Amino acid sequence: MTGQLFISLLNPGIDLLFAAAFVWMWRERRERYIAYAAAAYFCSAVAFLIQDVAPALPMELQRIPANLGFLLTGVFFAAAIIKRYALPVPWRAMAITGAISMACFLWFLLGHPSISARIYAISIGAGLIASMVVRALWPVAKPFLIDKLIFWVAGLSAVNLIVRPVVLLSLRGGFDSYVGFQQSLYWTTVQFSQAMVSIVAAICLTVAVAIDMVRQLRVEANADDLSGLLNRRGFEANATTALRRAADGDNSIALLIADLDHFKDVNDRHGHAAGDTIIAAFGAHVRQLGPADMVAGRIGGEEFAILLPGASIEVARQLAEIIRIGFPTSCAEHIPPSLVPTTSIGITAGRANEGLSELLRQADQALYEAKRAGRNRVRAFSPMPVRLAAGGG
Repeated sequence: MTGQLFISLLNPGIDLLFAAAFVWMWRERRERYIAYAAAAYFCSAVAFLIQDVAPALPMELQRIPANLGFLLTGVFFAAAIIKRYALPVPWRAMAITGAISMACFLWFLLGHPSISARIYAISIGAGLIASMVVRALWPVAKPFLIDKLIFWVAGLSAVNLIVRPVVLLSLRGGFDSYVGFQQSLYWTTVQFSQAMVSIVAAICLTVAVAIDMVRQLRVEANADDLSGLLNRRGFEANATTALRRAADGDNSIALLIADLDHFKDVNDRHGHAAGDTIIAAFGAHVRQLGPADMVAGRIGGEEFAILLPGASIEVARQLAEIIRIGFPTSCAEHIPPSLVPTTSIGITAGRANEGLSELLRQADQALYEAKRAGRNRVRAFSPMPVRLAAGGG
């Protein structure tokens, strides 16, 4: 294998390996942004093969699919990064930019031939597409190092694509033929810099996929599939974090514990399917009514806990009453008409530094009072009065 052939096969070989890797990752996760990444690397591999390895066509027509492949690489790679952050992909803007870029390319290929002008047309078009990633991610929070790296890789790609041809072609002064172009410093720089960018970008996206997978596994491990809320472990972990945050700000905290009334009788008389339906309906009811910053979980078979950062006892009481009153209606369409489920709720409020176990104990005591008073009601925790010893002053 000659040195020139090795260089020609370097980029398509790397790109095909990464395309296969992202296809495998997509089969595991089925996330659209991973499929876009696979498409980007596949388009890049095909473009480089057509550009450097495929036989020449009359009028250099093989350059059309090759450079279209380079533009599609930029489009799919931009879509992969933007979609990873659940942002709207600017398909229309990218399509318009790509169409203008290809129109200029065709003019300087067929109408007024100029290799340098064609390089400008494709590189600047791809650079503008890369800059759309920078624009999309600019206001997005970047909590992890990998998020910052992805942002900077996109920014450097945009600068590289726009500035590189201007600098190198101004120093070189253009090309008279494709033989000179393919043996030029410019094309050698393109091939090696593109290989480096492909590797760095693929590593960044691979790490991002791994982080997303770990995050998803953590969510699944802490989730209760039936209610759609957290399970007990997830609730305790998230509630502890929320308490620590509230304690740092010296904020109040409120806690609700809800228990579905006579739930064993529901399962015995109407079957476990009806009981599961009620649990699912209660979870959906809580998710719909609760504030965005609440921590809600199913901490027992028919017992639920809701932590409200920054809430007072009155705010907790209002939410508890809304949940209690609306609960029968929330699941009426999915259970027998004769079945009217109710819930008892105990609430407490205090300072976050009291700790989760103490808040749970207080809310559980209030829940016991609600059940003892006849169920289907809300009770707030009240400390037992201190009794003075007989004969005291």
